[in-house]
Amino acid sequence: MILEIDNIELYFKNKRILNGIYLKAETGKVTGILGVNGSGKTSLLYIVFGCLQPKYKLIRIDNKPILKPLYLTNKIGFLTQHHFIPRNIKIKSVFLLFNISWEDFNKKFNALNINKHSIFSTLSGGERRLVETFVILKSNKKIVLLDEPFSHIAPVYIETIKRLITELKKDKVIIITDHLYRHFMDVSDDLYLIKDGHSEFIKNTKELEDYKYLSLGTIS
Repeated sequence: MILEIDNIELYFKNKRILNGIYLKAETGKVTGILGVNGSGKTSLLYIVFGCLQPKYKLIRIDNKPILKPLYLTNKIGFLTQHHFIPRNIKIKSVFLLFNISWEDFNKKFNALNINKHSIFSTLSGGERRLVETFVILKSNKKIVLLDEPFSHIAPVYIETIKRLITELKKDKVIIITDHLYRHFMDVSDDLYLIKDGHSEFIKNTKELEDYKYLSLGTIS
């Protein structure tokens, strides 16, 4: 599957946030979106998902225009920066709702010692983030948007999530943003930088210094 986002133009009030954005993501690759805070990365994901309407947009899957919001097609899952699982639901119910194996999660993250009969709100913020990231990745969605999936997660579990992303990309289109750029770049096959409202395809990570996203000498 090839997902293309083209000619995105977004305004907030009279301020132009995105202008002529193009991005291509495909099954078998992780597509990363970089940019400073406020550059429009999260807004772009909301546009792809279909819950933010820009002035202009063109979204294609396998070269066919998609005319309705992607969230209505049951093809897409979105890990937002805000918790989406209800606070008062039991953890085991979350896995049942997503039709995902609790045992698989518990095996990968057994050091957490989470009781599946606990209420979701009893978990720490990092544990909640970990559960939400896992269920979105392991869901049956063929397109997965991950907005800062490594935030608030302990480094040891970040490595597990990175391995999971790498394992699952063979069957999914995965688009990811994060400010923890080293972890981000470890798993990304293609990189786009959003700068001054435009998207730049990054062919060589040294270009991130040329575009002044990273300081000179950051990438050795």
